[in-house]
Amino acid sequence: MLKRIAETLGFKKKRKSSGPHIVPPGSHPIEPTDISRAASEVVIGLEEAGYKAYVVGGCVRDLLLGLKPKDFDVATDATPEQVKTIFRRAQIIGRRFRIVHVRFGREVIEVTTFRAHHTNNPGKDKNLSRQSKEGMLLRDNVFGSIDEDASRRDFSINAMYYHPTDNTIYDYADGLADLEQKTLRIIGDAATRYREDPVRMLRAARFAAKLNFDLDDNTLAPIAEYASLLSDISSARLFDESLKLFMSGAAFATYEQLRQLALFAELFPQTNRLIDDDFYQKLISQAMRNTDTRINNRQRVTPAFIYAALLWPALVEQRKAYTAKGDSPLYALQQAGSDVIQQQIKRTAIPRRFTTMMKEIWDLQGRLNKRNGQNAARLFSHPRFRAAYDFLLLREQAGEQTHGLGEWWTLYQEVDDDERETMVAALPKQKSGNKRRRRPRRKPKVDHAS
Repeated sequence: MLKRIAETLGFKKKRKSSGPHIVPPGSHPIEPTDISRAASEVVIGLEEAGYKAYVVGGCVRDLLLGLKPKDFDVATDATPEQVKTIFRRAQIIGRRFRIVHVRFGREVIEVTTFRAHHTNNPGKDKNLSRQSKEGMLLRDNVFGSIDEDASRRDFSINAMYYHPTDNTIYDYADGLADLEQKTLRIIGDAATRYREDPVRMLRAARFAAKLNFDLDDNTLAPIAEYASLLSDISSARLFDESLKLFMSGAAFATYEQLRQLALFAELFPQTNRLIDDDFYQKLISQAMRNTDTRINNRQRVTPAFIYAALLWPALVEQRKAYTAKGDSPLYALQQAGSDVIQQQIKRTAIPRRFTTMMKEIWDLQGRLNKRNGQNAARLFSHPRFRAAYDFLLLREQAGEQTHGLGEWWTLYQEVDDDERETMVAALPKQKSGNKRRRRPRRKPKVDHAS
């Protein structure tokens, strides 16, 4: 279908004229009924109030590719304040990039105002537009026309506007041709666009992985040079972006893209230093594949498990430093986990609810082998047992030898209480003594002179 659209409208070659390609009804596969009811109501509401409005971006791209959009976005010439007055359940969010969230039940429609190009006019209101000396956009609230808005979007395949009222697509950057050729192409000069917002490099990796597209030369060339600019992005924003990278159903392909583009090191520097180790490479690759399987099967996935896997190599190496000092294995594991998390949150600000769960998953790795007496029953009733068990299986999948520990816990979950007691009784007795010392607490100094 895409090939036929491209050939019919004659844009296999990039055009030089301004204005969009207009794809009329019947010449594309999208129908108004493909658009969510909430998004359609937003468009209708804005038009009835006298404004222009379109469904835009990734949802249009996905529908053209035969994919189910995760959400729907709307672009309009109404300002955020004007949008808010039209819809009862609307909220303006953001400072750097002000948008409106319009809520319809559980669905939220993101509404953006057409953006315009920035100028170097020193008289401009800095609350509307501001750039750093390096070219990063610190404020991006200069509004303009749909033509300007299209040129401000990141990739050509995201610069297509769909009008559900007349079932017409407006393609401003030859996005349909790039879809047909499976090419990801940034709009404008790539170096400038990456300086404006370094997160665009992560988006390039994500879209290329998700869609199995190739980056064109202009999009690819500057990434190696500008990857370090990600250190200027807030750790909170990078955490949010990491969830999009690894929780969109293409985690493994995205992980490979990040490594190829030298972007993984900017997000996970501790792990990146160890990633050439064969076991660590297998563990993270398997974790990504398992994540994809669960998401595609509509099973629950928590960021805590993904981060626990991504940081496990750094934890294992840090734990060695503590055990070398004579600390107990469990104490070493706990301290190493805290150290690794403290380093990671400087890059991605992991919320405490996830770091707490990560520590519990890690801590239980050191306890799952201690099954004698009532230990097995206590571990089985732990709220994080299932996540810890899955993590144990992940380690085994990557090639770690656990002497049948995963198989034992698998059987333990399948049998009744009497058989569980029999399994525990059949275990070899734990050896006592020869325990490594815990690091003693320092005693307060006593002033004997007094």
